[in-house]
Amino acid sequence: MNLDKIVRLLGMRYATAALVLVAVLALYGAAAMSRPAGQPGAASAGVDDPVTSAVLVCPGREGGRLSLQGASEDFLRATRSGRPPSGGRVDVLRAPGGAAAGSLTTQGGRWTEDLDDAEDSFTVWASGALAAGLEAEQTTHWPEGDDRGLAGVRCARPGTDLWFLGPGPVGAESIQLHLTNVDARPAAVDVTALSGEGPLDTTDGRGTPVPAYGTKVVTIGESAEGLGEIVRTAADLALRVRATGGRVAASLRVRIADGEGIEWLPLSPAPAASLVVPGVPGGEGRRRLLVAVPGQEDASIRLQVITADGAFAPEGQDSLDAPAGTVTTVDLDRALSGKPAAVRLAADRPILAGFAAERGADVAYGTATPALGRGSFGVVADGRFDTSLTLTAPRGAATVRITPVGPQGPGTPKDVPVPADRTVEVRLTAPAGGEKGYGVLVAPRPGSGPVHAARTLSTGKGGRALFTTLPIGPAVTTLRLPPAGESQGVLVP
Repeated sequence: MNLDKIVRLLGMRYATAALVLVAVLALYGAAAMSRPAGQPGAASAGVDDPVTSAVLVCPGREGGRLSLQGASEDFLRATRSGRPPSGGRVDVLRAPGGAAAGSLTTQGGRWTEDLDDAEDSFTVWASGALAAGLEAEQTTHWPEGDDRGLAGVRCARPGTDLWFLGPGPVGAESIQLHLTNVDARPAAVDVTALSGEGPLDTTDGRGTPVPAYGTKVVTIGESAEGLGEIVRTAADLALRVRATGGRVAASLRVRIADGEGIEWLPLSPAPAASLVVPGVPGGEGRRRLLVAVPGQEDASIRLQVITADGAFAPEGQDSLDAPAGTVTTVDLDRALSGKPAAVRLAADRPILAGFAAERGADVAYGTATPALGRGSFGVVADGRFDTSLTLTAPRGAATVRITPVGPQGPGTPKDVPVPADRTVEVRLTAPAGGEKGYGVLVAPRPGSGPVHAARTLSTGKGGRALFTTLPIGPAVTTLRLPPAGESQGVLVP
């Protein structure tokens, strides 16, 4: 090849590259020009998109009742901007891909069924408008027998990094972790734990497989998948479930001993430096605060108890130095004197917090929750027995609208004032037709301060008392879409 041919060939290649560059720049410029005027920061901030699909997993396995409660279109419109999508359907399946157990097609409607045979988990699939604000709960009432107790759990959304805070094998006869995979691909999880003595350093619990459309039940302390022998001496645990492949829905069942209480532990939110733990029930029995420090450094924590009488630091317990990698407990009996309460924690690093409560021969557990704030609301799917709500306003006075929902639709709403730095307990009355069960919608009114909430179900008295608590977080109605940056990468597949 002579020199002239070489020069012409290089010229063609550079010309082609230049044309490609011009085309990319033209596309990039067109994308920038097509962005709505007056919204220069919209892409960088991200946007909220209405939820149009949801999947929830109820652990099943022990009978009980499944309850679904949705929010009406009017309620959704009143508590957030924008119009929710129309249409939709909710299907309840036995196991992720099993037979149909029921369905819901009415916006704001409810569905409930008592379970005689619950060998499998139950999966709730929702689409369209019915997915926004949908909640599902499983409640079990055993008035007699070895498993005597009242237990409730919010059906879990699949995730990849999940925490539980509660008793260890020293404080419970059986701790069962239920892992469900709702996807077509196998999943794998690592189970790790913190205890009162520090992190449980073991290779057990790593790489636990969960089959596609399947459930695996792992008994903590009874197998390698359940962390083996190292966990058996733990009185309290912070249990972490991390998916290394796929995603799982997780529920944790605790059985204290024969006839001494059962419960499902609520999922804890991600570690944070500022937390409020609502719903510590009143009455007789022991109350303990549980605090876990998952990081590598010790935490310095300030505590306040919030009751109907106000917010105050418990005498001698106003501050807590919690070692890294441990679970620390604080006795709340003297500070609460039997009053319903919330606990506010401020730490110098992210922590987890929850409570353990005893009443009669039963147990209940709670956890920190996000606040119900402007434009958000909470949903309770199962109100029965003696039902009460515990409402705490840690930052300014609040007014909360409570709307019961029975088989015939919403009942009469009630506005409840909650003074600043106070906890108010509200006993609920079933709406018409809801004597066997009803839902509840909980929403701060416009101009209200944030509210932390929990529901308590109770029945029986004295040594026969049974109860369970359920933290109430904001219903999932929107998803935050990530920002789309101005780069050529968004134009290239």
